Amino acid sequence: MAKESIKARQRKREKTVALFAEKRAALKKAGDYEGLQKLPRNASPVRLHNRCSLTGRPKGYIREYGICRNQFRDLALAGRLPGVTKASW
Repeated sequence: MAKESIKARQRKREKTVALFAEKRAALKKAGDYEGLQKLPRNASPVRLHNRCSLTGRPKGYIREYGICRNQFRDLALAGRLPGVTKASW
């Protein structure tokens, strides 16, 4: 599990990106790159990293479900993910 500070930092970045999204789009459309540089660094969506919503794990992230592979396996075996079944042949 990721440290709480790392998860909090990620949530803060997500809020900042959402807050400045319209302003960034307007500045980019106008070609005002100096104005873009004056925005906070965390306002850039490139600084976001996909993390598991349950544990905060940064690797093994499954986009469709928003969780890491470990949690996906646990939830799938417990039958808590709709439409996911264990393969058998």
